[in-house]
Amino acid sequence: MPISDHDLRYRLANELHARPFPFLTTPCRAVFLAVKRPDDAASRDRAADLAHLTDLLDRHGAAHPQPGATHFSGEIGKHSIKWESHTEFVTYTVFLSGLGQRPFDPTDFDVFPDDWLQAAPGVRMTSAMIRVERRISDEDVAAKVNDWFVPESLAVSDVLDGEVVIAGDFRIDSAGHSRFAAFVGEQTGERRVGRVVQRLCEIETYKTMSMLGFARVRELAPQMSVIDAELSELMVQMTSGDDPSEATLGGLLRVSAELESLSAQSAFRFGATGAYEALVSQRVEVLREERFGGRQTFAEFMMRRFDPAMRTVKSSERRLEAMADRAIRAGDLLRTRVEVERSAQNQKLLESMDKRADMQLRLQETVEGLSVVAISYYAVSLAGYLLYPLAELVGLSKGLLQAAVTLPVVVLVWLAIRRIRARME
Repeated sequence: MPISDHDLRYRLANELHARPFPFLTTPCRAVFLAVKRPDDAASRDRAADLAHLTDLLDRHGAAHPQPGATHFSGEIGKHSIKWESHTEFVTYTVFLSGLGQRPFDPTDFDVFPDDWLQAAPGVRMTSAMIRVERRISDEDVAAKVNDWFVPESLAVSDVLDGEVVIAGDFRIDSAGHSRFAAFVGEQTGERRVGRVVQRLCEIETYKTMSMLGFARVRELAPQMSVIDAELSELMVQMTSGDDPSEATLGGLLRVSAELESLSAQSAFRFGATGAYEALVSQRVEVLREERFGGRQTFAEFMMRRFDPAMRTVKSSERRLEAMADRAIRAGDLLRTRVEVERSAQNQKLLESMDKRADMQLRLQETVEGLSVVAISYYAVSLAGYLLYPLAELVGLSKGLLQAAVTLPVVVLVWLAIRRIRARME
């Protein structure tokens, strides 16, 4: 067509088909491994993950993935491997044909060499062994799951319209792996078997990753309790008004900073936990479970064991947000109170300044009166010296002449000072 394509058109379209379900022939086994860096996994060096996969492929003379790949499927010897890179972790799933000498044989994990595992750029988040065999009868399925799994936490379900029975106890066995079993009917296709196995791996992985949020909440709980108590104490101090407002405001600002720091440190983990929880629920839902032999389903297991932990995470997240909001509101109220107190202090200061101004005015008026007297005294003396020679001509004594000029001089001095003051004002 005579139109240009968007640069990402084909890449985005192909991304929807980039992670197909494997084709699995029954009977078979699968071993699953999820690796995650202990800290800051989201910003890890993904080239190291790809190099680690390439090392494993080189040991079997297998083809390499494309540079910068986020998923890969291929053959390693007699087995098939599926590798995926996710936001925080990478997963390896190896599919083995047949059932092996014994159920859930730990030697199946020998496909991952010991030295290769030791060089992994991260730690094991989870590993699982999945056994896929034919469904002979319900009695056979019940007997095997009772033998393989812990009855207390065993979950068994008829899924995908009764074509497959899945079972697992979500426990870690003595070899360090979780166990799952799938019993498939004669008419179940290879793609559907692969879809079931992948769903089991995803449920186990996302469930484990979700529980990191629960672990984070347990770490935060003591610190949150201390901050909550401190915040309540500051609120009491603010209400009683016994302590200086500035000191209380400083405490509130410090508590707010601590809460903001906790929120920033936990925001990614809480957000990731919510996303992983949604994926677990969605993966369980698409299995279309039905009860098998009166056993609890995977959904019921999650409701009893998994959902309470997720509710705890959500409750702690809301509590942290509520504490931060309380601290902010308290700080705003206290700042308002401090401003009101300062306004009152300023008002008192202005009143005292007015009083001092009045006192200064009175003092100034007093000084002006004294100045009139002093200046008049010297002016009368000077006028007397000037008029004394005339006293004999007019027949007045010096005292009478000085008395005669005193009042006019005082009036003139007073008028002169008033005029000078008027000019200054």
